[in-house]
Amino acid sequence: MKKAAVNICRIVLALTFIFSGFVKAVDPLGTQYKIHDYLVAMGLGRMVPDFTTLSASVLLAATEFFLGICLLFAIRRRIVSKLVLAVMVFMTPLTLWLALADPITDCGCFGDAVVLTNWQTLWKNVLLLGAAIVVWKWPLEQPRLISRANQWIVMNYSLVFILLFIAAKSLYTLPQFDFRPYHIGADIREGWTKMMEGEDTPFTDLFIEQVSDGEDITEQILTDKGYNFLLVAPHLEQADDSRLDEINQMYEYSLDSGYPFYCVTASGEKAIENWRDRTGAEYPFCHTDDITLKTMIRSNPGLILLKDGKVIRKWSHNNLPTEEELTSRLEDNELGQLPDETVTTKILWVLTWFVLPLLILTIADRLWAWTTWVRRVKS
Repeated sequence: MKKAAVNICRIVLALTFIFSGFVKAVDPLGTQYKIHDYLVAMGLGRMVPDFTTLSASVLLAATEFFLGICLLFAIRRRIVSKLVLAVMVFMTPLTLWLALADPITDCGCFGDAVVLTNWQTLWKNVLLLGAAIVVWKWPLEQPRLISRANQWIVMNYSLVFILLFIAAKSLYTLPQFDFRPYHIGADIREGWTKMMEGEDTPFTDLFIEQVSDGEDITEQILTDKGYNFLLVAPHLEQADDSRLDEINQMYEYSLDSGYPFYCVTASGEKAIENWRDRTGAEYPFCHTDDITLKTMIRSNPGLILLKDGKVIRKWSHNNLPTEEELTSRLEDNELGQLPDETVTTKILWVLTWFVLPLLILTIADRLWAWTTWVRRVKS
């Protein structure tokens, strides 16, 4: 009974930590925004630079994922059990404060994949704390899935995978799994229409106002049957300007093809003028809430393609379409269609490049251990 209890707790903790770390690594900027929310609630928002919060975001994701994998494979059982308990001892009082003070709406434990209330998060952590105590009390009751000699392969491969193939890739391009309302394929027009009819939707705070005359053109953009480009830059003061040629090339392409092109930002007119002077931007500017813009796309700036109010494509400033890809109109171009890649395809990619190699390693390791044992018995 003791062994069963320990291993049930181990599996629950392992899966929770792996999932929590993975969804944070998929969206490092989202985790960074949540860390900033915590700091603001504590009165420390202006004291910690963005680089520090982003580094903390990636480190937190990698640590949770790594500890979850170690728990799952029963690697370094004593020290990992102590580290997991330490994490839960820290997180449980923190979430108690969140539940009582309610300084932010949700803890961000699972990013945007699973949103919990602060009280739900507290009870979740209380259960995980209990499980962590059980695993810490009897760490050696966890059976190893892989021999000591090959544990380093699992640990190093897991760290490389979560840091390079998930976190770094998501930062350079865009999150590989998009759990937010403005994901590719989302029908913003339908959701926004329900908002206008009094229904509560994720698009409640969406508005797009022209800087030139203050006109609200949200409905005009969302009901347009054709294509619209939105260059999204929450704060132009912090926007990356290393891809100016590509951005201006996209604007010229939109002009030649007759597609509206807008830059939507939360920055004031002074920042907009500075951006124009620095980049030579000739496209029109619009105002939108900065939280909405950060939700739209995890890139500053990033480019969104809409058609009939639906999100067709999203690009980070690091991977904008090339000149070779813009040789025809969007109606006849692959870029103007929804991508073939689905959530199922992305899950299969993770299974193929992470789960399958570890599964093969584990089977080979166990077979080698078994054949070694048989040889010893026979001798």
